[in-house]
Amino acid sequence: MAESGVLKQVKPGENAGDGRTKDGRESPGSVRMKPQPHQSPSSRSAKYHALAGGHSFRRVTLTKPTFCHHCSDFIWGLVGYVCDVCNFMSHEKCLKHVRTVCSCMASTLVRVPVAHCFGPAGQKKRFCCVCRKNLEGTWSLRCEVCELHVHNDCAPFVCSDCRLCHQDGGLDYDTLPHHWREGNMASGARCEVCRRVCGSSDVLAGMRCEWCGVTAHASCYITIPTECGLGRLRNMILHPSCVRVCSRNFSKMHCYRISEPPQQCELDNLDDSDTQNPAALKDNQSSGSSSDTGKQTLRVFDGDDAMKRNQFRLVSIPRSTKNEEVVEAALKAFYIPDDAQDYELQSYTHPDLLIDDIINRNGMPDNKVVFKDCQPEVWLIRAKPKETEVLKIYTDWQKVDVANISITVGKSRTVDSVIKEVLVQLRKQSENPADFNLVEVYMGGKQVQKQVLGGQDLLMDKLQEIRKTSLRQMNQTRFYIVESRNRVVQVDLLVGGLPLQLSTEEYMELLQEHLAVKSHLVTVTHIYQAEGAVALQITCFSEAERIYMLAKDTSICGKQLTCLVIPEILKNKLAKGSCPLLLFVNPKSGGLKGREILYGLRKLLNPHQVFELTSGGPLPGLHTFREVPHFRMLVCGGDGTVGWVLGVLESIRHKLACSEPAISIVPLGTGNDLARVLRWGSGYSGEDPYNILVSVDEAEEVKMDRWTILFDAQEMTEDGKQNGFLEPPKIVQMNNYFGLGIDAELSLDFHHAREEEPGKFNSRFHNKGVYVKVGLQKLSHTRNLHNDLQLQVDKQNIELPNIEGLIFLNIPSWGSGADLWGSDNDARYDKPRIDDGMLEVVGVTGVVHMGQVQSGLRSGIRIAQGSYIRITVTKPIPVQVDGEPWIQSPGQIIISAAGPKVHMLRKSKTKQKKQAGSLKEGRAESSASLEGA
Repeated sequence: MAESGVLKQVKPGENAGDGRTKDGRESPGSVRMKPQPHQSPSSRSAKYHALAGGHSFRRVTLTKPTFCHHCSDFIWGLVGYVCDVCNFMSHEKCLKHVRTVCSCMASTLVRVPVAHCFGPAGQKKRFCCVCRKNLEGTWSLRCEVCELHVHNDCAPFVCSDCRLCHQDGGLDYDTLPHHWREGNMASGARCEVCRRVCGSSDVLAGMRCEWCGVTAHASCYITIPTECGLGRLRNMILHPSCVRVCSRNFSKMHCYRISEPPQQCELDNLDDSDTQNPAALKDNQSSGSSSDTGKQTLRVFDGDDAMKRNQFRLVSIPRSTKNEEVVEAALKAFYIPDDAQDYELQSYTHPDLLIDDIINRNGMPDNKVVFKDCQPEVWLIRAKPKETEVLKIYTDWQKVDVANISITVGKSRTVDSVIKEVLVQLRKQSENPADFNLVEVYMGGKQVQKQVLGGQDLLMDKLQEIRKTSLRQMNQTRFYIVESRNRVVQVDLLVGGLPLQLSTEEYMELLQEHLAVKSHLVTVTHIYQAEGAVALQITCFSEAERIYMLAKDTSICGKQLTCLVIPEILKNKLAKGSCPLLLFVNPKSGGLKGREILYGLRKLLNPHQVFELTSGGPLPGLHTFREVPHFRMLVCGGDGTVGWVLGVLESIRHKLACSEPAISIVPLGTGNDLARVLRWGSGYSGEDPYNILVSVDEAEEVKMDRWTILFDAQEMTEDGKQNGFLEPPKIVQMNNYFGLGIDAELSLDFHHAREEEPGKFNSRFHNKGVYVKVGLQKLSHTRNLHNDLQLQVDKQNIELPNIEGLIFLNIPSWGSGADLWGSDNDARYDKPRIDDGMLEVVGVTGVVHMGQVQSGLRSGIRIAQGSYIRITVTKPIPVQVDGEPWIQSPGQIIISAAGPKVHMLRKSKTKQKKQAGSLKEGRAESSASLEGA
């Protein structure tokens, strides 16, 4: 927002509202500067009208360092040219090369209207796509799916130009055009055409495809072939033509399963909010009404809806201003690229008055000064009534080059007559007009709304009705002629949170009882008893929307239901050799890093392949990819998160076409031992998500053992004694390690501390500090664990030494990277590997011994290696499996191999090559961690 302070008009008596004519909307590919009609052609005017994509340039004197938005170079000298509407700044020499359209014309570039998913902005420096100013220090928003950033005040003027990520119902297409977004790219990005730097950190400059990542200058990108090849990540991106979602009234937040931010109640009104920020309003009112400044500030409404909501834009003008100039300034405030002669201002003196009380002040000559100190400061801008006007009818949603037909509409023109004329111009006279509909499409930034018009509706009445409601809405409205055909409705929902291990009939009874599903419209397609979830296929939009909303407010057996919209992946359209990546992100891991990496991965890939684990767990993603013949997985979280995903994968493996997908890791937890072994690092430290995905693509596949642990208590617990029953057998899957004794006791104390104050445990450093504190409290603790345990390995009794802790290792990393087994060669034991089908049994003598192992001074006490282990516990004892601790009752503990080995991805040792046109330069890899093979 700082650029407004660097400009100074050459002629101090002229206002910022001048400078737009009807010609300003034509010939977006060319630029022509012309002086004002009242000046001689040879004079160097301070105000110009440019034919460059709707810009209205004005010559200004620069008082602070300023950069050109076209070439991104510094503007040397005192003179520059700025657009009065969108603040586009340019050298005089660059004006004839400008190809970037003004914000008021952005909707003309939309091929297929797709709404944005707004959320709170991040911390990085970004520029607003509407007013082109810096977002720092202001409340701003960003789209969760594309690289769109905008001020809160500017959000209502964003059109629906987000990425098209799926087919909607019966709309089919096979080619994918580049999706260009201006600016907010790496400052070192290079143009794909001329190879010169096209990015900038100083202004909004350069163009970037949000699918393939290709970058180019605004004057160069038009020479790049239209079709997008998805770039370096094409093999792991789920192509939009392979995904189908029947969405209708489901918002994009619902379709992409994006959790609503805390500010969502305020974001929900973005399409209806024109109110500027209160501080700015107060400043403008105080300064604009001062007689010293010679200006006044007007509150301008753009229609009835804005008046009812008391939502307006502020327009600052000199106190003596021509009527037409004020209309121009008001149109620019609402980013409306129309001729000021087609509009008029109406004033009213009380915000509670309705339209009948408004006095028309526009019946006087345009050159008469009408705005004096005594005039009201609250105004309504209206479109003048017309006898006829030209309306553009768009002919197809899917065409790469948007085609439209211009139709002259009169007061008596009906929708049916317009359809007939459009068919004639399209040379489809033989088609039956009754087979086509005219659809009104409102391309709001947050939601695309469609309405089929009746055949006898008068189009002029419809246009006047929209303009009366909101001129901004009219500027974002299109009319499409579409073939009327019966679309097959198929909405897929996944309902979770149900009781486990029920039959199909029992699940249907629950759904009938709590959700009142209509059996003739709803079919149960899949049942996941182990996860307590059912997949529904619904053939009616209204029924799907009702079930979706009702399920979110329903609890069964004290557990809240979850309901997600599931996309359909068209497996027959997947490219040969493609291996899409299924991503699971735990946004609660790693503090705020989980949320940021989730945002970065959504932008780089198709958001339909990115799943938040806080919304239904891993099952929705695996269910979505159930028919994909070959895919990989990326899990962003700690070791516990990886184990969670592996557990669900094991339970539904038989229902997947790809039953053994390979899994890679982004470490967001505290210990991250499995990630260390597979070379993914000790923790996430802000690496570029693009480089992470390239590493996943280049990673090698390895196998890893998994183990099943059976806990069979043979004595009653304290709770069991009260209730009179034994604790039932418990089966747990193990990936990393299993501990009994002192290490499990430390984990249990840490677990209790985290439960008491969960908000403090969002940092790896803090978590490790708590571990140290808990360990120091156990220094004087002595226990003869070997007296309470009996160990049998591969049916051989093993005598235990004097120890306080017994640990079973599946991977050569324990306790945040410590080598507990040690690297010394011993002829009695084989070298440990993660796929050798053996567990390493190690003992520790106490907290001091554990600290020495952590610091690398010692290793643990090697006890045995084996594939089948039985432990007899004679007293209650702390145990932990992969960091999850509890107190285990006396009884038997049996460890055995758990089915087939799982496929993991190990990061390649070779450094990544720098990719042309990539988002950032890759970071050098850190030193390799333990290989584990």
